[in-house]
Amino acid sequence: MEIISLTNEKIKSLKKLQLKKYRDESNTFIVEGFHLVEEAFKAGLLKEVFLLSNVDYNQSIPKTIVSEKIMKHITELTSIPSIIGLCKKSDQQQVGNKVLVLDRIQDPGNLGTILRSASAFNIDTIVISDDSVDLYHPKVIRSTQGIFFNLNIIISNLEVILPVFKKTHHIIGTDVNNGIDVSQYQFPEAFALIMGNEGSGINTDFQKLCSDFIYIKMNKTCESLNVAIATSIILYEMNKR
Repeated sequence: MEIISLTNEKIKSLKKLQLKKYRDESNTFIVEGFHLVEEAFKAGLLKEVFLLSNVDYNQSIPKTIVSEKIMKHITELTSIPSIIGLCKKSDQQQVGNKVLVLDRIQDPGNLGTILRSASAFNIDTIVISDDSVDLYHPKVIRSTQGIFFNLNIIISNLEVILPVFKKTHHIIGTDVNNGIDVSQYQFPEAFALIMGNEGSGINTDFQKLCSDFIYIKMNKTCESLNVAIATSIILYEMNKR
């Protein structure tokens, strides 16, 4: 049976997941398009799919047929997807040796780019401050192109978790004036690299926990780099060691 009514309770609940409040309350989120739906299935996070009547999806997952009007209502994309997946959030708490800590990252595109770079350059744990942009924001998920599902990500209060890391990891910050050129820096075996907010950088309280500071050597006509670009360069240098 095809759902065509916008007042259907399932559809109303699905639409609400465009907002962080309801994603947090339900511990669920949505993905749009075949690629992301399939990646969610592989990760064991896919609960149900909503698809158009002319679409086949062969995985053993509950399926609901909806009209194009419903798809257009649910999505924020300009082109209507043929399939949407309802997913449960992952619950990761393991901490490895190569930790990337993100302090108050606000732009979904920046967070998505950072996550892709973290995957490319072998970061094994990503800690995102609980006052950063929502990890499950649709733009973050789309910008990761599914890599999101293969990462070990922890969302936490940094005031709580960083002092704990201090006991087991070498905490590294960034400082253009007093840092070590990242191309010359020897990363320790266990480290937690903090990358700060787009406008204000690393919280001053967290800077006090850092054992070392690094910077990217660049042309003096450029004052700073976008946080996603800077993170990618630093992780590339780290991965070369």
